[in-house]
Amino acid sequence: MEILEDVRVAVGDKNFLRLMGLSQSPVLCFVIDTTGSMSDDIAEAKRVSFAIIDSKRGTQQEPYAYILVPFNDPGFGPVTMTTNADFFKDSINKLSASGGGDTRVMLVWTAACPDCCSTSSEIFVFTDAPAKDAHLKSTITAIIESSKSVVTFMLTDVLASRRRRRNTQRVSPRKMSQLDAQLYRDLARASGGQAIEVTKSDLTLATSVIEDSLASAVVTVFQVVRNPGRPDNFMFIVDGSLRNLTAYITGASSLTFDLTSPTGVSQSSSQSSGPLATITTAGNLRRLSLNTDNQTGSWEISVNSKDPYSVKVISQSSVNFIFNLVEAHEGAHGDFSLKEGRPLSGQTAFIIIVVMLASLSVTGSDKVKVTEVTLFDSSGPTESVGSGNFLVTFSGVPAGEFVVRMKGEDGSSTSRSTATSFQRQASTQIKTSSISVTQHQHRTRLYHLRSFHSRHNHQRSCQLRANNDRSYTSTSPSSITIASGDGGTANGTVTLTAPASAASGTDVTLTIEAENAAATDINYAVLRFSVVAKVTDITRPVCQTVSSSSNCPSSSSLCASSQWTFIANLTDGINGTGIESITIRKGNGTLNTSTVAGAEEANVTVATYSASCCSQNVELAAVDKVGNVGKCAGQARQKTVATTLTAITAAVNTTSTGGHILSISHCLWISVVVSLLWK
Repeated sequence: MEILEDVRVAVGDKNFLRLMGLSQSPVLCFVIDTTGSMSDDIAEAKRVSFAIIDSKRGTQQEPYAYILVPFNDPGFGPVTMTTNADFFKDSINKLSASGGGDTRVMLVWTAACPDCCSTSSEIFVFTDAPAKDAHLKSTITAIIESSKSVVTFMLTDVLASRRRRRNTQRVSPRKMSQLDAQLYRDLARASGGQAIEVTKSDLTLATSVIEDSLASAVVTVFQVVRNPGRPDNFMFIVDGSLRNLTAYITGASSLTFDLTSPTGVSQSSSQSSGPLATITTAGNLRRLSLNTDNQTGSWEISVNSKDPYSVKVISQSSVNFIFNLVEAHEGAHGDFSLKEGRPLSGQTAFIIIVVMLASLSVTGSDKVKVTEVTLFDSSGPTESVGSGNFLVTFSGVPAGEFVVRMKGEDGSSTSRSTATSFQRQASTQIKTSSISVTQHQHRTRLYHLRSFHSRHNHQRSCQLRANNDRSYTSTSPSSITIASGDGGTANGTVTLTAPASAASGTDVTLTIEAENAAATDINYAVLRFSVVAKVTDITRPVCQTVSSSSNCPSSSSLCASSQWTFIANLTDGINGTGIESITIRKGNGTLNTSTVAGAEEANVTVATYSASCCSQNVELAAVDKVGNVGKCAGQARQKTVATTLTAITAAVNTTSTGGHILSISHCLWISVVVSLLWK
């Protein structure tokens, strides 16, 4: 915990919460097609983004960051990533529709914007044309599953011919076929997002989904996709912590549904305004704004359709969870580590559930009890491991696609005498595989060593693909063969080289995919690296107390009328990289800093802290430009102020992403062993 606290000091509270996947602040991420027929869509993207920024500025719901990725045929960019709302508004306001042809570079936005798929990002893609880089589908799916990003597609004029705006734009009149749109539906399904298909004139009605998703503390209560479609009934639990409950149903125009409350009141899809919900329709989307009226308990949605459809229920709540697939390691301590890639079908899967309460610490709450965790239709034994963390074991996971659904009891409310039942669901789906791609790190080489015995004595082959989001030079075999007698394993090597021009701190994501010859099964490993220059500053900033006033009265009843001051000199030494920031970690006073020239050309930062005598302790934290942290503490009413120094020292090869090191102008050899569990 001390290490985590030092990391929190170095990166700041907001960045730390996002690093841990616990931030309640959303990220506004737009990926926009800017070819000639997209002028209406671009105008709507501007309208909805401006409305979100202006309405949430200065509130807890204000987006943490803003990302914009425009793309055209054949290129993309420039990519805008900023925390400055006005700069983002200026960037999106400069977009205009021009050029383009029949098909666009669509899926390449992940290469243009690796930060778009940071942990639990919410991404909105606007386009009206099919993708011509559909071969990247498996790579994008791997990144989505690994990062748990949610992608929603705004698809306009899927069934109608694309209109010609101007003759000079030479926009080809072509339809986006249902087969073309299916690619987007598949990616949306994998991520827990939606593929919304509307006319350009109805796009304004559909973008309410964006505003709903970017509210604070949004949770998924229930989500399901039926493909092929069939009539079905779906139950979901409404608890007292939920507010602004919204349901989305996408499907063919012939789809009908009924909504039923816990008290037995019903409303049909033909009633746009009824006792349970207000329903708006835009294209294939039905948006239900539910009127729960404190009707907690089991609600039901009955859908009647033979065509594919989806149902999603979201709300705002202080109770949520995150999950991670983990692997068990033998030994006295029974350790677990994060598992990369998909779990193996027929094998045991372990999932760590972390329950979060928005009003409590990042480690969760013991007042929330998990009663059941299911992979959609099968549950596993749940073991509490403390601080709101739960370990769930699933034995013999069958082949297929699953989502993690959690039920529990919330006893954290002070206004209720008994715990209330709740239900939450993860957005990203889990898909099993019979192919194993695992990794172990040793120096600069990664070995993939997991093996399973094959039941077959003849050769089998796997296609191998390696892609990285920086277009760095890499080499890898196109296929590998598992010979008889090899015990079901095969070796391959991927070489990735960072160019000499790569800036230190550049993040690189390498995706390695292994697919069987029939193209019916695939697994992957997503590896994240940072390009780093050699770090020579491994010493902490030094703090020297200059003075501490002792003017505080002995009686605490008189403290409000008096002030005390603490002054300290902080330096990073002659060979240091320099002090980046100084913050107050303890104390309620004000801090002012100035820089003066010190001895031997070392700059000295003078920190002056002033506070009421009612707050007589202070702790300052100084962070240098490579992340070394030094702390100094002072106390009022003492003739000699005790100054303590503690620090976290940046490792020589520390990365900002928790990944691996990729040195400038050096190659990384990645030895890949792919194993298959043949049936």
